Amino acid sequence: MSVDHYENFPVASILLPRRLAPAVEAIYAFARSADDIADEGDATPEQRLAALDAYEQALDRIEAGEAHTDPMFTRLAATIAQHDLPLRPFRDLLSAFKQDVSVTRYATYDSLLDYCARSANPVGLLMLSLYGQADEDNVRDSNAICSALQIINFLQDVAIDLHKERIYLPMEDLARYAVSPAALDHPGGTAKWRALMKFEVTRARALMLSGAPLAVRLRGRIGLELRMVVQGGLRILESIEEVDYDVFRRRPKLTRKDWMKVIWRGLRMKARMKAAMKSPPAAALPLE
Repeated sequence: MSVDHYENFPVASILLPRRLAPAVEAIYAFARSADDIADEGDATPEQRLAALDAYEQALDRIEAGEAHTDPMFTRLAATIAQHDLPLRPFRDLLSAFKQDVSVTRYATYDSLLDYCARSANPVGLLMLSLYGQADEDNVRDSNAICSALQIINFLQDVAIDLHKERIYLPMEDLARYAVSPAALDHPGGTAKWRALMKFEVTRARALMLSGAPLAVRLRGRIGLELRMVVQGGLRILESIEEVDYDVFRRRPKLTRKDWMKVIWRGLRMKARMKAAMKSPPAAALPLE
């Protein structure tokens, strides 16, 4: 999942095994602080990039087995060593955060997916690695879920991102639906905007569903937590539809009532998916 505040999908889940909590906290501290360097405060772009370069140098020291004076990196180094975690996901995250400093538009959906592959997918890979479940099929489906979650967050936060002078809707999609980036301050009530967002929601849902079988394959707490995450993402998409795609006046977010629905759907999801997978097509899986 994305490290972007975890509002909808809290990383400190009660389902997380206690033995893994310190590792997840160490990973989160690294990702959250690096993300804040890229996004928060009033530093110049040059200062942000320099600070992120320092993080990359710290990863180099971890790889070389050198000691750290910073407690955060000392804890991260211990976590990586204890769980034999790959360093590539941490470097990918830094690559995405550096991109945030200078890139504010995405020309194509493929370029957006490339960003998600570095800003969101690494977190899923690290979680699978902590559980010892990072095989090829699991990583493929995890990538789909994580990218879908990132894109769902973008759809939910169009207005917030625009305030930061960023647009994560692909420019090719805006052009296809004749929505001008220059007039994106409040198009929520227009037919063109609704058509665009309907397309984006449909595509994000399909991406999420393509990775959803992972939530059935994984057993125990990680499987249950992942089912909740999948259902949380799907519920946000429903909420966007319920406000008629006007995320400017009514930003969709999960309420207590929504979470009760997510929990209920998550508990039912495994049995319903197993039954549906016996009757293709899988794209029509009844996850609710």
